[in-house]
Amino acid sequence: MIFYDSTYILIILGAIITLAAQAKLTSTFSKYSTIRNARGLTGKEVAEQILRSQGLYDVTVRYVPGNLSDHYDPSSKTVNLSDATYNKTSIAAVGVAAHECGHALQHDENYVPLQMRTLIVPVARFGSMAAVPLIILGMFLSGTTSQLIIQLGIIAFLGAVIFQVVTLPVEYNASNRAVDILESSGILSSSEIPATKTVLNAAALTYVAAVAASLLQLLRLVLITSNRNE
Repeated sequence: MIFYDSTYILIILGAIITLAAQAKLTSTFSKYSTIRNARGLTGKEVAEQILRSQGLYDVTVRYVPGNLSDHYDPSSKTVNLSDATYNKTSIAAVGVAAHECGHALQHDENYVPLQMRTLIVPVARFGSMAAVPLIILGMFLSGTTSQLIIQLGIIAFLGAVIFQVVTLPVEYNASNRAVDILESSGILSSSEIPATKTVLNAAALTYVAAVAASLLQLLRLVLITSNRNE
């Protein structure tokens, strides 16, 4: 049965990887959120300065509640900064704000991986919701219909995995853009750049962990269906 089998070790391993990456981000952000940047700029001020310097006058900076809920919304062209970033002057806040501006630059330049990720979003949402129900349904059926439904479930989940894989270059590219701009513009001094890189690298690891966990889940689904067919 899908509920009790030895492949659960793959789920446990994925959970450990995910929790470790999240713990790393939390500890790293907490450490550098206590260090004020030399110029005393808030995340909001840094974001506005970067956007204007890059000619993005149609992108606005907004506050959103929550902790590390920062994101760029391409539909409204807004850089949304959270409690830990918006009015904070820490090196961590500056790095996160610059990273979200990196996404705004990607959007303005029609960065291909970002466009691909946007197109895949509906498929990924459907896949993450429908995959397991389809596979469970297939387990209770038999014959050709069972195999077809299970295969559809695996394909659906594969869509979600592809979305996460495409997300990796998008996130790393946004971080690289952020560091380059912070350094070239003088927003941060050369001595502050390594700390910013550390924060952004820790954030990027959470996306790597998500990919690893999803691949382990996909492997589990394939193994379950293969064992059933045998």
